[in-house]
Amino acid sequence: MGNRGMEDLIPLINKLQDAFSSIGQSCNLDLPQIAVVGGQSAGKSSVLENFVGRDFLPRGSGIVTRRPLILQLVNCKAEYAEFLHCKGRKFVDFDEVRMEIEAETDRLTGSNKGISPIPINLRVYSPNVLNLTLIDLPGMTKVAVGDQPQDIEHQIRDMLLQFITKESCLILAVTPANTDLANSDALKIAKEVDPQGLRTIGVITKLDLMDEGTDARDILENKLLPLRRGYIGVVNRSQKDIDGKKDIRAALAAERKFFLSHPAYRHIAERMGTPHLQKTLNQQLTNHIRDTLPGLRSKLQSQMLSLEKEVEEYKNYRPDDPTRKTKALLQMVQQFGVDFEKCIEGSGDQVDTSNLSGGAKINRIFHERFPFELVKMEFDEKELRKEISYAIKNIHGVRQVQPACQKTISTPHFCSSPSVSCPFSIIYIFLSFHL
Repeated sequence: MGNRGMEDLIPLINKLQDAFSSIGQSCNLDLPQIAVVGGQSAGKSSVLENFVGRDFLPRGSGIVTRRPLILQLVNCKAEYAEFLHCKGRKFVDFDEVRMEIEAETDRLTGSNKGISPIPINLRVYSPNVLNLTLIDLPGMTKVAVGDQPQDIEHQIRDMLLQFITKESCLILAVTPANTDLANSDALKIAKEVDPQGLRTIGVITKLDLMDEGTDARDILENKLLPLRRGYIGVVNRSQKDIDGKKDIRAALAAERKFFLSHPAYRHIAERMGTPHLQKTLNQQLTNHIRDTLPGLRSKLQSQMLSLEKEVEEYKNYRPDDPTRKTKALLQMVQQFGVDFEKCIEGSGDQVDTSNLSGGAKINRIFHERFPFELVKMEFDEKELRKEISYAIKNIHGVRQVQPACQKTISTPHFCSSPSVSCPFSIIYIFLSFHL
């Protein structure tokens, strides 16, 4: 059952994952995990259900997985499921598990096929599974259906990248064999974040649906698009099998028979199939946790020391302490300065989509209104030149006025991009009246 002596590593990460999900944040810790990516109808759900040996995931057309599902598999004598948001309730009927996933998804996203990055945590206990944690992500799509937002493709892509860009995340790229591997959505997005193929595990589904006379031998032998962790082929139940409630154990037996009897795959049959995939993922996740654990531990200790230091400061806290009030005021002023600067630069967290504001408004005034207002102004050019000359000299203080600045004031009327060395007094007067 996986790597002997290290079985506790995956449950340990599961506890951390549950703790972070409960408080709604990750504490800036990238936990080792496996993210499942693939296009719609690539067979991701069937692969996960084969792992569990039960039908428990929502089915249907279009986007079915609309929130990340953190699926924690725990080897146990009893068989039941638990949701983090339904503490204390054990689900023994897996049809109820499916309905709860659908209900919890609709609670946040509604029934209009929208998506949300907030995960659902599901833990399945079963004697038929190995200790394993997977994150099932929405299938990639290209066309908005019904009342989905038009940018649904980019929303899903951004959600996937939030998970798979992390170096601590292994990528399970699921691709159907009856499509061109070069056009695989899963492998394409995996290659963007893992160009060397060091973190990607390829899964080829629907091998039994390939055109007669063709096979995926070169892919499964890791010759066509090589990955460091290789490819594993699986044969899932067909839609007819699913509708007919075909037993998953029978489906796994049929999968085994397919690989042993197929002339292109029989020589690698021992490295193919769902049981081998589950065992491989258990081993690779365990090894991955072992490799990343020292860095994770160091980061946790650093954050713990920082928090302990912060807690220590509050032990002798007095609300009327003037030094604390001064410190709080200073922090507020500093934060206001940072927020103001972001507003001017346009790099704040919130962007106004109805009106121009901040730096954009100032930019528009200077580059659109200011030149026209200059032309409309009536002034004595001789007096104005004199005033500008004094203004430029005064703002340079003890520094010598450069010839370039003197050249700038020779044509003050038509300056459309004012700077400090341009007609300073005119800018000041204009802004006094218009801002």
